[in-house]
Amino acid sequence: MVAALSTLMSILSLMLIVLILLHRGKGGGLSDMFGGGFSSSYAGSSTVQRFLNQVTIYVGILWFFSIVAIGLELKG
Repeated sequence: MVAALSTLMSILSLMLIVLILLHRGKGGGLSDMFGGGFSSSYAGSSTVQRFLNQVTIYVGILWFFSIVAIGLELKG
């Protein structure tokens, strides 16, 4: 079980790295290559940027719970 959770955590870690690198910084980011440069009037951010924010949050939550699950599995 620990091996499966460790593999899941590794995959989620790589996904988080990629998702964070895709976010727009001060001068634009890699998300501009994938259509992030088109701005909408809703909250001043693009649809792609909002989608990246949501996916990053969900992957971060899953990453956190995988760490907790590994800790509980090793403790028990």
